[in-house]
Amino acid sequence: MLILHIANKNYSSWSLRPWVLLSELAIPFEERLTPFGGAPFQSFSPTGKVPCLVDGEVVVWESLAIAEYLAERHAGVWPADAAARAWARSAAAEMHAGFFALRNACPMSCGLRVRPHAFAPALEADLTRLDALWREGLARFGGPFLAGPAFTAADAFFAPVAFRIQTYGLPLGEAAAAYASRLLALPSMQRWQAAALAETWRDPAHEDETRQAGVLLEDRRAPAA
Repeated sequence: MLILHIANKNYSSWSLRPWVLLSELAIPFEERLTPFGGAPFQSFSPTGKVPCLVDGEVVVWESLAIAEYLAERHAGVWPADAAARAWARSAAAEMHAGFFALRNACPMSCGLRVRPHAFAPALEADLTRLDALWREGLARFGGPFLAGPAFTAADAFFAPVAFRIQTYGLPLGEAAAAYASRLLALPSMQRWQAAALAETWRDPAHEDETRQAGVLLEDRRAPAA
């Protein structure tokens, strides 16, 4: 049985990527959640970070490496069509290595609704690129997902962005906004969100990041323990 180590569902965008991929593709796995500030991640992860996938004696860290490891063993992680597969890998790698302004200005917090203080030029540039990338994939491969009719790793890598769009009310064009709504409506995303809202852990560093991002409009989470 695959074991996927993750952290708080409210905050951990990196954990969400392989979790939603495994869930949507119905690949059996055991989830092990260690809250931020709890037991050290070094006990299971070589980098001391999440996510980390354990398959017997094999340990795989970094979400992109996990996706490729799964693709070697399971169909559907990447599109079957070569052109769509190349595009999907490129899009996922771009998300993995880029969109820094979006990540920094809008940290993931599934249970909050926040009005950003401002849209700095770097954030606007990231949103413009995001909108263009999503529109390209949807138009080129026919949707409803980024690289065609089926959910793949490309969609998993942008799943945390859908939560950020929901939390901060980020502006996108019609096609991109509709795609974000489709991601949020997926059964696995609904399960993740429900679990995030039920969490009573609070990590001070993540809470501070969100407070600095904008004005808190609503906190839908269970009360802190």
